Amino acid sequence: MREEQILEEGLEIVAMCKGTTGDLWHAHYGVAAIASYFFLQDNLLPGDIRSTILNQATAMLNTHTLGKVKKSDYRSATYPYAEERILDALEGTIDELHWVGHHVIYSALSLLAIKDLGSWGTEKHIDGIVQLILSFEKTIPGRSWLGFSTPEVRRLAIPADDPLLRIQHPSDLSVLVLSELAAFKVIYKAEAHHDLIGHLLTFSHALNILYDLGHESLFRRGLRPLIKMVKVLRLSHDLQPESEIPLYSPVDRLPLEKKQPVMHLPLEKAFWLRDHHGSDWDFGHVFKFTYSYYNHLKRVPQHIGETSLHNFRYVLSL
Repeated sequence: MREEQILEEGLEIVAMCKGTTGDLWHAHYGVAAIASYFFLQDNLLPGDIRSTILNQATAMLNTHTLGKVKKSDYRSATYPYAEERILDALEGTIDELHWVGHHVIYSALSLLAIKDLGSWGTEKHIDGIVQLILSFEKTIPGRSWLGFSTPEVRRLAIPADDPLLRIQHPSDLSVLVLSELAAFKVIYKAEAHHDLIGHLLTFSHALNILYDLGHESLFRRGLRPLIKMVKVLRLSHDLQPESEIPLYSPVDRLPLEKKQPVMHLPLEKAFWLRDHHGSDWDFGHVFKFTYSYYNHLKRVPQHIGETSLHNFRYVLSL
């Protein structure tokens, strides 16, 4: 598969997700494919590694396709049209934390892909993305938390004078997020822990993408819900097995199991030679967490990146 086709087929999944499945989640695979493309664009990798990553992304798309856009319809909707429609949908939800930021992740990566293509799909396909983003209105912050229940996360107030709200630029946000990643003494295998840490990477990266695309006000408005995740996760920076911090999750169970680190990192071919199909590409997180982490690295001083790399091994799926 040619690399540009990864973007086209990833967008197809995002656009068709809500109308075909009725839920929010199959779009994970579409944005994961988009993330794989931009990870390849961001990083100068040898040809054999690039082809291996491309093969993994192609296999994921073939497994999770929801249908095909007609070739004649690929470039009907222009980027300015898609940008206006998608950002208008995001305006209504950007100020709140919904499903750990997936409304922002879906929006930002879709816009990035369409801008790279120049135009894509029809007005109906853009409307599919819009309806997906609108579906996040009034949804919960997320289902699995340590130390806070879902209603408590929703009510968590971030005061206007909170120092973290002083962030002005993507580089500032990347420094914060990678510093937070480095601060964990132990990372646990749980939706409420390693997975939530991974989504801290992707949500913040999506805000950075919005800034890069020229939408600084949305970047700043999205900081408040992101900081809710930072505040909650800080309770578990030094979480020990005997700690009595309450767990609220329909899928995680106590005692939490320590996450095992990956032996090889995504810049190494050995990482992509693993059978990620067997883990369903960790719901696409293999590509999304990877793209977001390495993009954050490009925005921070070297020493910040070095301190975070050890813990990043614990966020990735084995």
